[in-house]
Amino acid sequence: MDVTVNPGNVHDSVAFDGLYDRLVERNTEIKAIVADAGYKTPWISKRILDDGRIPVLPYKRPMSKKGFFPPYEYVYDEYFNCVICPENQVLSYATTNREGYREFKSKGYICENCPSRHLCTENQKFEKTVTKHIWSDYLETVEDIRHTPEYKALYERRKETIERVFADAKEKYAMRYTPYRGLSQVTNWVRLKFAAMNLKKYALHRWKRSHQYSALINLYTFFCQNKTHNPKSRLEFRVIRQTEKQLRFAIAFFSYIRLAASDIATQ
Repeated sequence: MDVTVNPGNVHDSVAFDGLYDRLVERNTEIKAIVADAGYKTPWISKRILDDGRIPVLPYKRPMSKKGFFPPYEYVYDEYFNCVICPENQVLSYATTNREGYREFKSKGYICENCPSRHLCTENQKFEKTVTKHIWSDYLETVEDIRHTPEYKALYERRKETIERVFADAKEKYAMRYTPYRGLSQVTNWVRLKFAAMNLKKYALHRWKRSHQYSALINLYTFFCQNKTHNPKSRLEFRVIRQTEKQLRFAIAFFSYIRLAASDIATQ
């Protein structure tokens, strides 16, 4: 459908907007967006939901320090706009930073004698800071969608379709590394590789359709022979010859693409 090439220091979620704009512009019938955990951010969730589409995103492990309380142990109270820690103490709202996260801080004189402080914070002032994004409600909606049987089955298809493309590109088309330098050269190289993969897929589909079609023609010919005792009528012969031509074209086209892809890989 589309592909984008970005520098290695650009996160996937940052490169999402441009690719998403092109996809929905060309394919307005898209109803669900299936992506991996790298795209599970508040902005991406908000944008997809606001567009009337369904974001199908997987479980994302808590990004907390090992040996400390995970983020879900700190419960947000919407009514009082505060956070309750595992020891049932209140973390009051302090400010909202420029990244869009609301900061909730505890009282140092309370946390100083807390029995679970070694599992909570290492701050020298004995203060625990918990952040909640202003669009965290969209992430909760995405979590609800993730547990829906319909979209859970839809995400299972990702490993059969999207991951298969990545595996073929690495194993069969030498895309574990690139022999080129510079964004423009690598972009042309990647697009040519994926174009070859698409043409190969097209040739295979054409061959399968031709093969199935010729089998139906042969079956039809068999019944005609038994019914009319006319083994080779002009119409049947013409259709069979046309099917054979399509099959030869698909096989030749597939062979040409394989040779072109192998030449590119060896350069």
